Amino acid sequence: MKNPSRRRFLAVTCATAAAVSAGPTFAKVGSSRTLKMRNLHTGEKLETAYWTSGDYSSGGLKQFNKLLRDHRANEVTRMDPKLFDIIYKLKEKFNFKGTIEIISGYRSPKTNAKLRAAGRGVAKRSYHTRGMAMDIRMPGISLSKLRQAALGLKAGGVGYYPKSNFVHVDTGPVRRW
Repeated sequence: MKNPSRRRFLAVTCATAAAVSAGPTFAKVGSSRTLKMRNLHTGEKLETAYWTSGDYSSGGLKQFNKLLRDHRANEVTRMDPKLFDIIYKLKEKFNFKGTIEIISGYRSPKTNAKLRAAGRGVAKRSYHTRGMAMDIRMPGISLSKLRQAALGLKAGGVGYYPKSNFVHVDTGPVRRW
């Protein structure tokens, strides 16, 4: 009979490797994650993959960064790729085939300060200024259902703005308002 501690070591090693490599179902190597979005302020539309061949697509991310730019200052920043994962998970949850409407993506600190001074209910240290937040809606999906789905992800902050007709999602700490 072989050494039991060696067998145990091999079993634990194999189990650990399998668990680590499996990851979340949607992160399989070779899969593609495509989003279709429209910036309501500029009218621009984009449908492209932000994830291909098992990794984030730098070309796709650059295109989304431009779409989500601060349209007031025409400034582009690097959006947190995990933000697109949140949006993708929401899209998949609802089997949403339409165009995701973007109310707000990146906001420069200067734009954020102007909006705050105008009494627009803008946070002083908004995650929008860090490229970590989006205000969205999915036509045909109720805001309350979108909010509940976002909360269920436990992936960051979720704000609910029914009067303004959008849900805020960000990659900061898990919280709600």
